[in-house]
Amino acid sequence: MALYRDEAVVLRTQKLGEADRIVTLLTRGNGRVRAVAKGVRRTSSRFGSRLEPFTHVDLQLAEGRSLDVVTQAETLYPYGARVGSDYERYTAGTVMLETAERLVVEDKEPALQQFLLLVGALRAMCETGRPPGQVLDSFLLRSLAVAGYAPSFDGCARCGLEGPHRAFSPAAGGMLCSTCRVPGTASPARETVLLLGALLAGDWEVVGTSEPRHRKEATSLVAAYLSWHIERGLKSMAHVER
Repeated sequence: MALYRDEAVVLRTQKLGEADRIVTLLTRGNGRVRAVAKGVRRTSSRFGSRLEPFTHVDLQLAEGRSLDVVTQAETLYPYGARVGSDYERYTAGTVMLETAERLVVEDKEPALQQFLLLVGALRAMCETGRPPGQVLDSFLLRSLAVAGYAPSFDGCARCGLEGPHRAFSPAAGGMLCSTCRVPGTASPARETVLLLGALLAGDWEVVGTSEPRHRKEATSLVAAYLSWHIERGLKSMAHVER
């Protein structure tokens, strides 16, 4: 079997047989990869703990017919330990992993930007001290943008007319002018719209100076936008304190 190396974040694991696991990975060079990790559930396993969700790893894999096989695993950063020690970080991180798996649709299709966004978001939660909810909202907007669902917060999502505008529609792709406005749109505060733009751009200075009421409103709009553009709702979202 042909061997290859890649960097990855472990998204999900599931039991296989008595001692093995199927590991779902988001890799730097090969996109989403599903692989068998043999014997990792045995106490004598050499790298079982290195293949847990959230872990950033360097792997060697052997190509298989349906599933690849993990032959080597070295931990680059054990984000799982830091994420798992705090409930808010853990629930936000779980949404990130599920979102990444859902937005990278095809196995073995390169998804470098999604990989870098996920690693950056995990690092931001664990090392910078930024609130997990803010990191999550920024990650969701940016991941959706990379997947082709970029929201418009400056111009009208339909006609392109420069804003500011007052109507927000997840189905339409963001803010709408008065002419394009459709029934059922939300009317967020101007400060909330600016905050959404800052979250999408990663402008943490603007995010950090925002008021709690605007952050709360932005969070609800991000969740609505995500729900519209992902066919099935995220199971993990129900556990996030939002």
